[in-house]
Amino acid sequence: MNRWVLPLGWAAVVLEGFDLVVLGTVIPVLLEQKILTPGSASVVATIGLVGMMLGAIGVGTVTDIIGRRKALIYAVSGFSVFTLLCAFAPNVAVLGVLRFLAGLGLGGCLPTAITLVNENARKHWAVTLLMTGYHVGAVLTALLGILLLPNWRLLFVLGAVPALVLVPLMLRYLPESRTFERKTPAKEVIGSLFTRDVIRATVAFWVASFMGLLLVYGLNTWLPEIMRTAGYPLGAALGLLLTLNVGAIVGLLVAGTVADRIGVRPATIGWFLAAAVFLALLSVKLPGIGVYVTVLLAGCFVFSAQVLVYAYVGHRYGDANRATGLGWTAGIGRIGAICGPLLGGALLTAGIAYPWGFYAFAIVAGLGAVAVVAVGTHGRRENAAVRRTVPSPDGRLTEG
Repeated sequence: MNRWVLPLGWAAVVLEGFDLVVLGTVIPVLLEQKILTPGSASVVATIGLVGMMLGAIGVGTVTDIIGRRKALIYAVSGFSVFTLLCAFAPNVAVLGVLRFLAGLGLGGCLPTAITLVNENARKHWAVTLLMTGYHVGAVLTALLGILLLPNWRLLFVLGAVPALVLVPLMLRYLPESRTFERKTPAKEVIGSLFTRDVIRATVAFWVASFMGLLLVYGLNTWLPEIMRTAGYPLGAALGLLLTLNVGAIVGLLVAGTVADRIGVRPATIGWFLAAAVFLALLSVKLPGIGVYVTVLLAGCFVFSAQVLVYAYVGHRYGDANRATGLGWTAGIGRIGAICGPLLGGALLTAGIAYPWGFYAFAIVAGLGAVAVVAVGTHGRRENAAVRRTVPSPDGRLTEG
């Protein structure tokens, strides 16, 4: 593997993690300063997720047409510029538009970076290591928020400034994927996801990604409040959220190695099932250290289950449509990212978030495992599907 691919891809994902989480970090200040209301804050956050959904689908497809290198550089440049402009937004409407435009680049960054790393490393541990960058970026956002707030505009500026270094480094050192050879019409690339041999896997990956991101965003949004309704003090509830994300990093470091040893399909199924078990266990009020250990283990499996889905997608599709498959999987998954906070909010409003919230999230994890099972097994059938999606000398996707 080219020595620059993983560090530059990881840096891009760190920056994505920072810029993705920065809005949530500054929302309390924007509410306090009457710049946003709870309603307008929800609209701005949701429209950013819609931008990410469209960006993942659009940029993921474009990546298979113009190449991984160009697409990643454009995505990082785009979300950095629009994040910077958020610092100077004069009103809520402009802020919403800028978050949507930033979302296009944020959504496209991840599937492109995963594709580039996947095709250069051919190891699942490289993909999970890449994803630790998201959590590093999120932690940096939180730490800088503690130091700099209520100066919320400066946080947006700091989210964009690193691109002044990263983009020139990418222009100079980031290579094109060794497997990307020629341009393919977008219609043929998208159509290749729905051929007889792969349509079942395509739909199953979409369902698995929907479930995975519903868990990630639902828990990150509502875990502290659910634990408060269970009787834990606010400090302990926030500590459990931190524990959940520490578990995510640990899980990412372990999951890729396990997938390389036993196969990505059984690892992904096992990770979703383990997530279901530990989420259900949280419905029991555990004493002392027990709840922290359970939340840590839940974080280990919940977050990396979704990343293993991405690794499995990269393994399942061929070189000609891998980025498109990842982009559509991530994009459809963003619908789950929108539904997760809505599900948690509905359960809290109904007064049944504890313990039924954890039962609901456990069921979602179980459905994720079922979706991965539905992808089907590897073997000649899958190898044939990969061969059917390679480009012919004239640039067309041919069946061979």
